[in-house]
Order: sequence, then C-alpha cells, then structure tokens
Amino acid sequence: MTTYLITGCGRGIGLAMTKALLERGDRVIGSLRSGSAPVTHDNFQQLTFDVCDEAAINAAASGLDDPINVLINNAGIMGPRTSSALEMDFAGFAEVLDVNVLGPLRVVHAFLPHLRKAASKHGSAKVMTVSSQMGGMTMPGSDRIAYRTSKAAVNKVMQGVAADLEKEGIAVLLTHPGWVRTDMGGGSAALSPDESAAGLINVVDALTIESTGSFVNWDGSERPW
Repeated sequence: MTTYLITGCGRGIGLAMTKALLERGDRVIGSLRSGSAPVTHDNFQQLTFDVCDEAAINAAASGLDDPINVLINNAGIMGPRTSSALEMDFAGFAEVLDVNVLGPLRVVHAFLPHLRKAASKHGSAKVMTVSSQMGGMTMPGSDRIAYRTSKAAVNKVMQGVAADLEKEGIAVLLTHPGWVRTDMGGGSAALSPDESAAGLINVVDALTIESTGSFVNWDGSERPW
C-alpha cells in the first residue's frame, strides 16, 4: 500500500485526489488548517496544521512514524484578486508568498525524514507540488501578480529541492493542474476537480528520478518554464 501525504485535502483538487487514491486502495494522510475533512475511510488519517505555522507542521510530522511514499503540496491561496504590478496590496502579496512558496518548503523540511524512510525501504520517494502555468515566464500578464509571482518562485524553490534530493532517490515534480472548476478557478473553468486529480495522479505515478525537477501539465505534457 502506497502512503500519500496531501496538504489542503478538504476541498477542490486536494479532496478529489484524496478520494481517488482511497478508492484505488492507497493510504492518504491529509492535512487541513482546521475542522474535519469530508472523508470517512479506514485508510485516511487527518493532520491539522497551517502551512505557515512551522511549529504546528513539525509537531504533526513528529507524531508520525510511518514512511511517506508521496508528498503532494496542494494547499495554496490566490490572494488579492485585484492586485496588479501597479496596484498592490503589499500585505496580501506577502501572505501569498508565505503560503504558496514557503509553505510547501516547510512541509518538505518537516516530512523529509518520512520520505527518506520510504526511499530507504523502497528505493524511491516522490514530492509533487501543485503550481500553475501562471507562474511561467512564457505567460505574460499583470493581473493577480502575487499569485503569478508565488508560482514562479515555488517552481524555482522546488527545482532546488529536486537537485538536493536527487542523490537520495527522492524525485520532485511541479505540475500545472489545468483550469479547474474550484473556488479558485471559478465555475467557467474547463476541467472538473476529478478530471484534474486523475491526471495529476497519473503524472506522479509516472515520475521517476530521471525526470526529477520537471514542470508538466496535468495531462503529462511538458510545460515551458
């Protein structure tokens, strides 16, 4: 049985991935900031922490002994929707960077011993961070600049994580989930959460150490940086 840790498992893509993995027989450890996940299953375990709270993340990690085969950094926020490069909510910008860039890195740091256990036992472990094409340098635009910047930054951070962990057999992947009908993507988006989740699961299943550090779409096609 493969064990996945998914942050932000309470709704949207995170919830869809959680349900799909449980349905196929995997074990899921899912995190929420607060409350209870809308999931009831023998193979599901909830952790409660905010990805901005380093102490809470470390406490949650220290309470686990099991190896984690796959860590999925899914939790994130859009931030100020009206911000542009010349119309800036600086406090909102800083919050987006804290959640979307430092949050995934905090989670990797805290749960790295569990990934190393899996790599030692099985020869490999994986990290997937849900990014966005909006962070790509080939996607010009000024709207939602805090979100765009955070995704460009997390891409670079995780590229560095990939370089550092490659020698340990821990592969790292960045993904664009598509335009998805969630609270963030809106009701007019092209994909359902289930469709995006299924694609993302296929992508992380196919990840090997040879492709570590890559940036791909939910359907597996390569994305330009």
